[in-house]
Amino acid sequence: MVVTGRFALFATIAAALVMFLAPSWVGVLGACVALLAVGLFDVALTARADSLTLTRDPLTIVRLGRSTEIELVVTNTGTAMVRGMLWDAWPDSARADHRTHHLALAPRTRIRLRTSLTPTYRGDRVAGPVTVRLLGPLGLAGRQTRVDVPARVRALPAFRSERLLRSKVKRLHHLEGRNVANTRGQGTEFDSFREYVAGDDVRSIDWRATARAADVLVRTWRPERNRHVLMVLDTGRASAGRVGEGTRLDSSIEAALLLGGLAAAAGDTVDLLAYDRRVRAEATGASGHQLPLKLMHTLAGVTPQLVDTDTTGLVRTVISRVRRRALIVWFTSLDGPTVTEHLLPALPTLTRRHRVLIVSVTDPDIAAAARDRSTADAVYTAAAAETVLAERALVQESLRRRGVQVVAAAPDQLPEALADEYLELKQSGSL
Repeated sequence: MVVTGRFALFATIAAALVMFLAPSWVGVLGACVALLAVGLFDVALTARADSLTLTRDPLTIVRLGRSTEIELVVTNTGTAMVRGMLWDAWPDSARADHRTHHLALAPRTRIRLRTSLTPTYRGDRVAGPVTVRLLGPLGLAGRQTRVDVPARVRALPAFRSERLLRSKVKRLHHLEGRNVANTRGQGTEFDSFREYVAGDDVRSIDWRATARAADVLVRTWRPERNRHVLMVLDTGRASAGRVGEGTRLDSSIEAALLLGGLAAAAGDTVDLLAYDRRVRAEATGASGHQLPLKLMHTLAGVTPQLVDTDTTGLVRTVISRVRRRALIVWFTSLDGPTVTEHLLPALPTLTRRHRVLIVSVTDPDIAAAARDRSTADAVYTAAAAETVLAERALVQESLRRRGVQVVAAAPDQLPEALADEYLELKQSGSL
């Protein structure tokens, strides 16, 4: 039996009256018995919890930073009026609002209760039990129970750079000659012949076709299609570093989503692998418009792991999954010791078979500190920042000498920089 505040107030008043009218222990005992009888009577008239049916959708999807409503349907299948309270339990990180609800259900009726959720980070949040407190007609006492109604909300990556996807796809169509301008890229797939004009590369002249025609003909090309792109996300200790408003991994995921959508629009096969000491997530087999959504679901629950990445194991895993030549887009940190000790020794195995593109997010605070000369302390900080930037430049140059392209940019600029680099590779036929 659940005793309500109304019952406690009623009991206090009754006890005071009894003590005043009959100041003996017999009177007090009689009052207590009477109150208990009233409470038991109220409980006896309370609707039973098994007369309620609770249902809701098992999975709700929301983008990070947005709000969603979880609808709980409560049905009174009994023959008595149901009055009481209901509490919908969710983890604190789900930021649940309006999760306390009043119940007043007539027999054979239902009500829809909504709880607002605003998740604070990616991944799944599992709902706790729903607590139901049913009160009797007098409101003095009642019954309380917990009901498991399985449900979870999945917070997908924010994908703020999605606004750039349309313009990048439009530029891609220009390269492929799909627009009115009929622009041609310098790819490796033959497209058609056209007449030679001043300024054309003489190496593109097709002498056999020219011999059969009255004019000099040159070959035109279209950017490569149906290539294989594998995006590898390093989820080790370095990916947990805070850069801007999020972690390095958050910035990498944002850039990977834009690249995946663009590559899918280009007709390429896109796979994804998240790895530190083992595979944390993997996406294969999706293409076209379904690819960005599949990538978001795959990456929703990926978090940085506080372990050092096994670079050798990562390379071995990549080689075992990619048989034909591909573009390997490796999202990792470009810290000097990490690159020297782990990355550089492992790269030759990949570069012999694949085109490798290293993607790294840079800290804008370091660049800002390097420009600040306002005080004496700021000068010392700027010197340290300049040292970091110089080491990073040496690392990037070392990678480029080994035939590895590098894209390094601040978190808000990284997705667009990576997309532009991909389009350049497409146009030059370097995939």
